[in-house]
This record gives sequence, C-alpha cells and structure tokens, in this order.
Amino acid sequence: MRIFVTGASGFIGSAIVKKLQTRGYEVLGLARSDASAEKLQQQGVQVVRGELEDVASLRNAVEQSDGVIHAGYIHDFSRMDHAAEVDQRAILAMGEVLAGSDRPLIVTTGTALVSPGQLATEHIRPVAGAHPRSNSNVAALAMADRGVRVALVRLPPTVHGAGDHGFIPMIINMAKEKGAAVYVGEGENRWPAVHRNDAAELFCLAAEKAEAGAILHAVQEEGIPFRQIAETIGAGLALPVKSLTLEEAKAWLGWMAFFASTDNPSSSAWTRQTFGWQPTEPGLLQDMREAGYFS
Repeated sequence: MRIFVTGASGFIGSAIVKKLQTRGYEVLGLARSDASAEKLQQQGVQVVRGELEDVASLRNAVEQSDGVIHAGYIHDFSRMDHAAEVDQRAILAMGEVLAGSDRPLIVTTGTALVSPGQLATEHIRPVAGAHPRSNSNVAALAMADRGVRVALVRLPPTVHGAGDHGFIPMIINMAKEKGAAVYVGEGENRWPAVHRNDAAELFCLAAEKAEAGAILHAVQEEGIPFRQIAETIGAGLALPVKSLTLEEAKAWLGWMAFFASTDNPSSSAWTRQTFGWQPTEPGLLQDMREAGYFS
C-alpha cells in the first residue's frame, strides 16, 4: 500500500511518515526544494517534486497512490486568502483523481476555526465564509458526494514535541525579546493541544478507517488556560509573567495577539470512541519543560 503525503518533510508530516512506515506503508512525499527532497530520501520516502500550487504534480502523485494524507499548507498569515485558495485547489485536484474509489483523502485543518468560546466537537460542520480556510473544508467534505472517501482531521493551535517551530516557540521568542511572558486579561482562555506523534497516529487511523465525510479531532488536552502556558514560559526563561489588555497584547504580540487570546476548548471524545485513539505522549506543559523548548 502506498500513501501520498503532502507536507511530508514538515514537523507534523515527518511524524506521519514515520508512523505510516512502521505500519508497513510505502510513502510518496511532496518536496518543493532540494533540502526537503534529501530529507525525505534519507527517511526512505519516494520523492515527488512539486508544490501545492502545482496541481499537475499532485494529480500525478495521487494516480500512483492508494490514498492521500494532505498535511501541507502555506502558513503565511499575511496572505491567508491566498493560502486558503491554494489549499482548496489542491484538495479539489487530488479529489478528482480519487473520485469513485475507496481510496482515502485525509485533509488537515484546525479546531480554532470551529466554535470560539464554546466546546468544539467533531459534529460541528464547517461553514463557508467563516474563515478563509473554512471554504477549503466545505469543498473537501462535498467531495464525499462524488465518491471520495474524504475526512477532515482538525489539529489544535499547538501541536508540540521536539523540533516544534509553531506558536509556542514564537511566543517563547517574544518573551525573550521583551523580557516577560504575557497573557491576556485573566488568562482563562483555553488552548487545546496534542503531541505530534499522537496526531500522526490519528492520521494513520483516519486513512485506514474514516468514512466519507467524517471529522476527527486530534486533541489530547481539551483546553489549557493560556495563563498556565505563560507561567510555564516564565519559569522556563526565569522571566516575570504579566497580564495585558487585548490592546496592549496587540502592541506586544502583533498578529499573535489574536491566537494568544483565543478561547478554543475542543473535545475528542467521539474520535477516541470511534477510532480507539488513545494519546500516550506527554502533555503540553510537561513537554515544554522537558523537550528543549527553553534551550
């Protein structure tokens, strides 16, 4: 069995590749640079040169595969509309090749798009226009009507582990630069979290078992108060921890203020019950203390 993985050389994608290989799958990985191609080759991955905007390369790879895990995305927050449009075109192009087959198309998205301030569950469907990326999610799920075994895997704002270069390291670097770890208001807004190895396991389960139109939540911890994250950063860097108003946070954190103030409690109860997914890796705060986040 051969699975095509976009974003295969990335932080999450490389963990997915390892999990697939331990389960006996052959992996095709999309690489847009020589460095990414070399990294994949060292992992024993068959390289497909191309990028998300090159739909011809995507179609070619899907034609050679028994399924797709779409973990790639253009993480440019200054061009969110463009990134979402590229994502949607890529999903539709790959889905067209898979139409009428039982081959899976597993699409990555985020819990932060679902229901801010309320518990996000797998039963809440994406709404077109709610966020640029929501349109990709709606388009993906609609492909179930064309005989594509498509499913969404929603990731929390923070997917952690050694080598993380996402939101948590960004916030740590800001604390180093400005001399304090911060949170907004009382810091009671909640961030769900998952270790990348546990998330990778769920992507494999989704490819193997998810029915068309399913939504899965790769959520290990439902909601960690952001104040606890800031306090862990303060302790790890030996820096003071302080509260900011939202306006102060915008000046302090820039575009990250939106995410730092987001309240995104998220459940994975249905996912765990349906797929037998049981996370085993350390939680976020423990991982921050032990996985080199402050070295």
